[in-house]
Amino acid sequence: MKVLLHVCCAPCSTFPIRRLRELGCDVTGLWYNPNIHPFQEHEARRACFRRYAESIRLPVLWWPRYEMPAFMRRVSGHEADRCADCYRMRLTAAADVAEAKGFEAISTTLLISPHQKHEEIREIGTQIAAERGLKFYYEDFRSGWAERGRAVKELNLYRQQYCGCLYSEYERYCGDELAVSQLEII
Repeated sequence: MKVLLHVCCAPCSTFPIRRLRELGCDVTGLWYNPNIHPFQEHEARRACFRRYAESIRLPVLWWPRYEMPAFMRRVSGHEADRCADCYRMRLTAAADVAEAKGFEAISTTLLISPHQKHEEIREIGTQIAAERGLKFYYEDFRSGWAERGRAVKELNLYRQQYCGCLYSEYERYCGDELAVSQLEII
């Protein structure tokens, strides 16, 4: 099966790529992450993934633009539910590319993270893929989380400290969920 794998970062790609290849899939990566903020973070993750992909001879399709403003417009006003919009943006891009380039299925490295909403990803991915006559390959890659951690150390991969968006960075460093309703107006 020809699979277009949306990739969020090098560390999270290690296990899913190996697993899909073990299953006999012809895997190509897709770099499209409009949520990652700031730009320097986006570029650090992209550069690390480029080096890793080259080292394992993974073909990659690179999205030509940094589209963080589109992500911010999409989630503005409903930040607490931003993940579904983020999944939808990235999986729609993957499905569009897969359809145009002749892939049979799409998947995402987001499925390795214990911090992501798997059922939501699965539902959105299945719907988007079906609309284009594609399959959404779902596997709970979380079983490879420890292997991911070892790969980060062994391969000296850049490991980010938050999901990527401004809101997840806030939650990571401030220790709580973004409480828009608690903002004070001065």
